[in-house]
Amino acid sequence: MSDQEGRRPKLSRQRVIEAALELADRDGIEALTIRALADRLGTRPMSIYHYVDGKDAVLDGLVEHVFAEMEAPAADLDWREAIRRRCHSARAVLVRHPWSVPLLESRRSPGPELLRHHEAMLAALARGGLPLPLMAHAYAVLDSFVYGFAIEEASLPAQGGEGMAEVAQEIAAAFQSGEYPHLVRLTSEHVMRPGYSFGASFEVGLEMLLAGFAAAASSPEWANPPEVAVPG
Repeated sequence: MSDQEGRRPKLSRQRVIEAALELADRDGIEALTIRALADRLGTRPMSIYHYVDGKDAVLDGLVEHVFAEMEAPAADLDWREAIRRRCHSARAVLVRHPWSVPLLESRRSPGPELLRHHEAMLAALARGGLPLPLMAHAYAVLDSFVYGFAIEEASLPAQGGEGMAEVAQEIAAAFQSGEYPHLVRLTSEHVMRPGYSFGASFEVGLEMLLAGFAAAASSPEWANPPEVAVPG
């Protein structure tokens, strides 16, 4: 056995999932195959099947890993603070792993981390006094906001500072004809100002959502929500 083989980490399911995470982060989820995973681990494709049943099992493991990185809402916190922390944590995780967003709710074999996370979110919304229909809407809206913001944030050419200012200047220069006055104003009077950060909109949007859910929870409209017609 060579020195390189001796130093190679022993294969395990955890090591397979960690290697898959590294591949997805580096090359995107489309590049993740059993063969690519075997090459990454310095082994043969058939060896991978001793630890996972196939690519679907690898994807399930990745989803579990991503949810495990997120901070689930803590039961001992005010419901808005618990959800606030969870959403900030989820945003950071999804920016690190932008390939994961389409996978998170697509798996047919949800694991314990995913289920634990969903249960904690629903428990926090219930502590806020949201009736069941509003809880369902709030959870869907929150995740749509967080997931969508993370995708957009990860794809931006710059996140702020000099890099964003340079991009904004290029955009503004293209609009000097006067055809797009609101875009020019937004760019020159907001985006190009010192300290601008696209990410600041996340905090603003999240607080607006939480305030809206709290207000709706005490609204008579949601105290007795109308029956939803089931297509027949």
